[in-house]
Amino acid sequence: MRLSNLADYAVVTMGAAARHCGGGRTSAAELAAETALPVPTVQKLVSKLVAAGLLRSTRGAGGGLQLARPAAAITLADIVEAVEGPIALSACSDGGDCSVGHDCAVRPHWPLVNEAVRGALANIPLTQLARQEEPA
Repeated sequence: MRLSNLADYAVVTMGAAARHCGGGRTSAAELAAETALPVPTVQKLVSKLVAAGLLRSTRGAGGGLQLARPAAAITLADIVEAVEGPIALSACSDGGDCSVGHDCAVRPHWPLVNEAVRGALANIPLTQLARQEEPA
């Protein structure tokens, strides 16, 4: 399993946004400069992250971007799902096409697997991802 580039960039962007918590608001251009990501990519991500309720955008003088809730209350699962949608490891587990169909003995177990993966990602808070030092 591998995250898409966009999901990876969303995690990087949210980490940078979290480091601005104490310093107030930031902008997509600032986040792009800090993360070395292209501005259009960060703008696309910001749109998705705002729609998911992870970032708040304020227009006008003194406006900008800030976390919509405390960094400790945002998880890796929240960020990945904001970009990728619900976590599902196989196409058939989320109602997609399945070549085996109704004869598949594994299909009933995919929700359990998906929830285990989501649970693992939900145990990693943004505060941990925003640290600039290596984890212990």
